Amino acid sequence: MVSSSPLESRTWEPLPEDIDLLRRLVEIESLSDHEGEAVAELVRIMDQRGFATEIDNAGSAIGRIGSGEKHIVLLGHIDTVPGRIPVRIADGVLHGRGAVDAKGPLCTFVAAAAMAAPKLNCRVTVVGAVGEERIGSPGATRVARWERPDFCIIGEPSGWDAVCLGYRGTLSFIYEHEQASRHMAGPGESIGEMAVAFWNGLVAHTDALNATRGASGGYTALMPTLRKIATDSNGLHDTAVMSIGIRMPPGVDVEALLHTLHDLAGPATLTIDGIQEGYRSDKQIPLVPPFLRAIRAAGGQPRFTVKLGTSDMTVVGPVWKCPIVAYGPGDASLDHTPEERIELADYGRAVRILADVLEAL
Repeated sequence: MVSSSPLESRTWEPLPEDIDLLRRLVEIESLSDHEGEAVAELVRIMDQRGFATEIDNAGSAIGRIGSGEKHIVLLGHIDTVPGRIPVRIADGVLHGRGAVDAKGPLCTFVAAAAMAAPKLNCRVTVVGAVGEERIGSPGATRVARWERPDFCIIGEPSGWDAVCLGYRGTLSFIYEHEQASRHMAGPGESIGEMAVAFWNGLVAHTDALNATRGASGGYTALMPTLRKIATDSNGLHDTAVMSIGIRMPPGVDVEALLHTLHDLAGPATLTIDGIQEGYRSDKQIPLVPPFLRAIRAAGGQPRFTVKLGTSDMTVVGPVWKCPIVAYGPGDASLDHTPEERIELADYGRAVRILADVLEAL
């Protein structure tokens, strides 16, 4: 939603070329592992706008602009979750999958860097990373090998008037158990009951950890999610498979958690397919004041947020340890929903705010 401002919203309408950029990128479906067409289009547009461009070995779009000793990385992602939403603009709102998560923020990066280019005294690298929506985040993992930049901004929907300081991490794993087939009327637990017992034990353990940490919910809590469960039998063996994820705030003892999970699993097998610890920045980092000034200049009341999900901040943050925040237009509650859409006035505001921040840095 457009936040209140003493200025008319039309003052903040994005430039036509910036609307075209956003519409074009949202129109191209770019599911994780299938981002090639969108990456090529983004590279083409950045090239037209004066960026030095390339596609890296992970398949991500890279655009560099400006010169100077300082280096700022604007790390967005170009992949989306499944679900086609007809792309249209109505009443100043662009509807479509990825409009919020996270092509809106990514296009903000491109537009703002191009707008600020004549006044830049630093190097800005825009990344349209692949694979953020899947386990492993290969695009950001590749970028994390770069030399530490002076600043990093992650492209995620914070709202045009907010700066996001942190994200939870995640532990993803597959539970698999097999036992000899048994008659359902016979003694003992069924394979499904054993899987449910593991899940219930996991929930009880995370509840206990949350109580110990004084976290009843929200960012500071561990949150397990049962993504998928299935049982099967070939007449000789019964099997149960579960896909489980645990959202984790910063500071969780991951090794101790893994040890407990294996104890709870007993004879079952756990296959860990992703571990990413949570990450949070401090309000005092030098990235924050330029954002606060720029948001106020745009008529906003600056605010800080932390997110319950994960982002590429948790990939590059622990490696680079540079000042890092997340920023981008859009209502994060619309992420991954059939109602995904973005207010174009908010997009325009965010472009100008970020351009001011880049010039200040």
